[in-house]
Amino acid sequence: MTALGDLIEIDDRTLLVVGQELDLTRDRPDVANALVHRAGDTLVIVDTGVTTAFRAALREAAGRVRPWSRALVLTTHGHLDHVGNNDLADALGVPAEHWVPAPDLDQMRDPVDYWARAFERVAGAAVLTDPAGTAARVVALFQPMRPFGETTRTYEERPLELIRTGPLRSTGWTFADGAVRVLRSQGHCAGHVIVHLRDPGVLHLSDEGNGPCGPMADADQLKIQSVLGAAALLLEEGEVVFLTDGHTFAVRRGAEAVSHLDGLLEQATALGEASLGLVGEGEEVAPGAFTARYAQVMADLGVGGANPNTLFTAMSAVNQLRELGLRPESGAADAPWSRPPLRDPEPAAPPPPADPARVKIVQTGRLGSTA
Repeated sequence: MTALGDLIEIDDRTLLVVGQELDLTRDRPDVANALVHRAGDTLVIVDTGVTTAFRAALREAAGRVRPWSRALVLTTHGHLDHVGNNDLADALGVPAEHWVPAPDLDQMRDPVDYWARAFERVAGAAVLTDPAGTAARVVALFQPMRPFGETTRTYEERPLELIRTGPLRSTGWTFADGAVRVLRSQGHCAGHVIVHLRDPGVLHLSDEGNGPCGPMADADQLKIQSVLGAAALLLEEGEVVFLTDGHTFAVRRGAEAVSHLDGLLEQATALGEASLGLVGEGEEVAPGAFTARYAQVMADLGVGGANPNTLFTAMSAVNQLRELGLRPESGAADAPWSRPPLRDPEPAAPPPPADPARVKIVQTGRLGSTA
């Protein structure tokens, strides 16, 4: 059993710093795992979590991998549990760089707005009466929140590179003379990246491996599944040895990691098939009722994921409806969902032509009368 801030050694210069799960009933924020690695003379920190306790653990890990004379802090995406200690880049006492994905800047600047919009779209499915208030209360759990520092810049300010890793061709950015590779993935949310540490053979999926159906409003299910398949290929080819992510608090290796990824893909297909049965054919679907049945299907299939709770289940359920091709019939929170018609409805038949004789009589009576 691991606890917040525990250090899992991958090799003598690479550590996984363990986070914790979200617990809304106890007002406890989730904290994403982070990686600390030394590439030559560069300290590399992948994500910084949140809370002062986790910041202390990051500093301890950085001390364990010395010596280093410069620092590189990489943010995989803008969610609160990954970015709270980003200003650590300014406090390490060495020249430092900090890079973040440009598509996530808005949510990093205004996380309440981001989460309010996420909760508004599932208000009917989660029976949520105050999405904005709920978002404010959730965001307030993540303190201190310092997503930007003096050195923060966006990856997109750098020229995009074609990165070859064995049989895989990706686009992204390289650092530390190619020892650190940031690959665009953009499945879990709009700006998401994954990180490959070349020398220890570590691939950090961050939150792309959170479960079989991404819950976020800006998630892309196809990209999530493509990333999982690509990661399995790199493991089978020996280009990657260790697999880590943001929330399972473990380091997986080789065949175990491939089996884990295959399991997520199998769950995704099983969940999609079961959800299709819940929807039926040509029927309206009430989002609240679908979510309740969807949660039971998840339990029956043994589907897990990061931070299981009713809100995230509702968010996944709504995304699953969209994956099946359904759309809400109006903007109301509890509006039913249905499949859009495949073709426009037939236009109404035109009225029958007027009787010419009757038209003549009417005209004569109106224009020729002298009474």
